[in-house]
Amino acid sequence: MTTETIKYQRKELELKALLEITQAINENQSEAVLANIFKFTCLVHLNIKAMVLYVAKEGAFEKIIAHGVKSKVPQLIPLDDIISEKDSDQLRIELPDGYSFQDLETYLPVYHKDKMLAILFLKRKDLSQDLDLDFTQALTNILVVALENKRFARKQLQQEVLNREIAIASQVQQMLFPAELPVTDKLKAKVTYFPHSMVGGDYYDLIQRSKDEVFFCIADVSGKGFAAALLMSNFQATLRTLLRSDADLKMIVNQLNFTLFENTKGERFITFFLGYYNFKTNKFQYVNAGHNAPLLCGNIPGKIELLNAGTTILGAFEELPFLEIDEKENLKDFTIHLYTDGVTEATNEEGEEYGEDRLEDFVLQHLCVDPDDFHREFFKEMNDFSKDVPLRDDLTLLSLRFR
Repeated sequence: MTTETIKYQRKELELKALLEITQAINENQSEAVLANIFKFTCLVHLNIKAMVLYVAKEGAFEKIIAHGVKSKVPQLIPLDDIISEKDSDQLRIELPDGYSFQDLETYLPVYHKDKMLAILFLKRKDLSQDLDLDFTQALTNILVVALENKRFARKQLQQEVLNREIAIASQVQQMLFPAELPVTDKLKAKVTYFPHSMVGGDYYDLIQRSKDEVFFCIADVSGKGFAAALLMSNFQATLRTLLRSDADLKMIVNQLNFTLFENTKGERFITFFLGYYNFKTNKFQYVNAGHNAPLLCGNIPGKIELLNAGTTILGAFEELPFLEIDEKENLKDFTIHLYTDGVTEATNEEGEEYGEDRLEDFVLQHLCVDPDDFHREFFKEMNDFSKDVPLRDDLTLLSLRFR
């Protein structure tokens, strides 16, 4: 057989290999099928007896093809264990004890621009015949780029699904908040809410049970995202059902805790504050379940009170270990500021938190002012403090002025 005939036959086999690979890619075969077709194509049509193919994946090279290798080769090669020189196609690979590529004859690094995408180790069937390394490298490149495109498309699809979930969760969360807050002679409410991301973990509500009775609350659920929004939705539904009944604060909090623990098995928790005011009797009751203590002004002239009586966080224990309901009589003209820890944990450029002391000092200097004025002045001070430093958590401030 002449040299020209051998070259012709080799080119014919190479074309068959190229055709089979490109046809499989065009048919949109799975990654596993593409890898198998590539392996058998190389073994049948090219002068290859043994091969191992590693493909770059998240800080390492992962073995996706291995054939005809007797020595022990690693499943993953960390990126830090590979030193490459693209110009000379030279590699130095550090392997753990017991691993080697001694069965294999050579290797082909596969690059896309300056990034190494894969490494193909191989051994020839017939050592007397050459193997067109450039063609083999090009064929491997076609496969690896196809695999990369599939991974990218899958990630893009996953991101689209995630974005849809986030949008739904955001809509769910917006539906939890009251559409309007009262602005009357008896009660004026003002809220400022800044979610850290599209879906936050804060919740506030105000429920008028009758013309003389009003409940108000603020909460912060552990975690974020779709799961947190659904958990808070369930929490709100339970709360509103209980508030429509004749249950007192003690029964409401115990039932909320039981339902939350039953749903999450203690893996999620909620900090929660619930207040109740009766305009007819001027009686105020509240319970604080591990939440930032709201600030009450107007009960004691020139001073503020921290509303911290209550219990521990909800959802951590099947039964609350202690529970105290606080009550204040003859409250007629007062203001309550409820907030989440995004307020006090806001930081400045030096990493210093705004803190509870600054918040209390600000309230002392703005006792029982109109809620709109309070929020305008407070967030002016907050912006002066934090400058352009982004929030680390959701921020909610709810101010209620009772007359």
